[in-house]
Amino acid sequence: MIVELISVGTEILLGNIVNTNAAYLAEQCASLGLSCYYQTVVGDNVDRLTETLQTALERSDIVILGGGLGPTQDDLTKEVTARVLGLNLVKDAHTEERIREYLEARGFTVTENNWKQALAPEGAIIVDNENGTAPGLIIEKGDKRVILLPGPPNELRPMFEKDIYPYLDKLQPGVIYSKTVKVCGVGESIAETMIQDLIEKQTNPTIATYAKTGEVHLRVTAKAEDEKEARKLVKPMVKELKGRFGNSIYTTDTEVTLEKAIVDLLEANHLTVATAESCTGGLLSARIINVPGASEVFKAGYVSYSNKTKRKLFGVKRSSLEKHGAVSSTVAKEMAKGAAMLSKADVTVSVTGIAGPDGGSAEKPVGLVYIGCQVRGEVVIKEYHFKGNRNKIREASVSAALSLMRECILQYCSNVMFSN
Repeated sequence: MIVELISVGTEILLGNIVNTNAAYLAEQCASLGLSCYYQTVVGDNVDRLTETLQTALERSDIVILGGGLGPTQDDLTKEVTARVLGLNLVKDAHTEERIREYLEARGFTVTENNWKQALAPEGAIIVDNENGTAPGLIIEKGDKRVILLPGPPNELRPMFEKDIYPYLDKLQPGVIYSKTVKVCGVGESIAETMIQDLIEKQTNPTIATYAKTGEVHLRVTAKAEDEKEARKLVKPMVKELKGRFGNSIYTTDTEVTLEKAIVDLLEANHLTVATAESCTGGLLSARIINVPGASEVFKAGYVSYSNKTKRKLFGVKRSSLEKHGAVSSTVAKEMAKGAAMLSKADVTVSVTGIAGPDGGSAEKPVGLVYIGCQVRGEVVIKEYHFKGNRNKIREASVSAALSLMRECILQYCSNVMFSN
């Protein structure tokens, strides 16, 4: 089945907000095995929204519209949809009562325009909104399905997961099952080259690659009569990927992040960690601390931006700074060692680099970053050259630091096991 996404809102067109809903819905629809060929953003305009919806209905089986369900005059999605489908808008008493209860419970006065949200196209399936006043709507017209969702992500996503996903799942013949293989330390182009033969021969299951900052996710998807059969189809492909990528795979669990995998790895091996950051300014420690249970392994996070602080905090040598500069493998090494002495952590990770936009030179350009990882006395230093703006360079540095940390911990554990 073909699904089409329409995001409604002039604020999206103007760039006032980032359209995260489209990315989320596209990913969810892909996991359902739906084909998505078109995504459109249209402003709050009757004629343009009408034309967009009519075109979508001509070429797609399912149309999902997000946004434009609010109480104001420029919220037009429901009204335009009803007109295009030739349906009258009728008051839904259930929604009206929910709106009243929702607003009064929060101390808000119910205004006349709030009742606009209680109107629904005749025959529509009402989807309750647990996080706002605008309900979702499912309209079935012939062999077409039109789904209307509120724009705020904290309303759209829970509603989609609770009600819309199961509804769409039932429309699909058979079952779609996916397994995500998450890889770090391998670039997207290299990863794709490593599985090019699998991609060229794919039928069922299929493989899709998704590039993340510092990671590549490989989604293996199979379609079968039931989930048990779909899992059987996916299993040998995942096994093949494990054989090709080895330790670069950090999880096959969709919910597990790289930092979560590292915290689990530290805890399993009774290791503690500390960070020593310069250009990343605490982003690395924040990623680790965001993991529930990180307090069991995380000892300290240090941010040393100036040379004076690097000397005072980590014992970086003045001669090292004068001879090699703050952005150097020598200073990264001394930061990692100094953080170990200071925190008494088993594992320490240091980051020093030039995030830009200023501060670069021909010898040391913007994007040059040195990352060090110390594991119980053994230090590994790597040099990186990242591209992009300041934020992208900092984010890429954090992802690389996590990947290097994992690599060094695995190497240490392997050596310990071998020596025993």
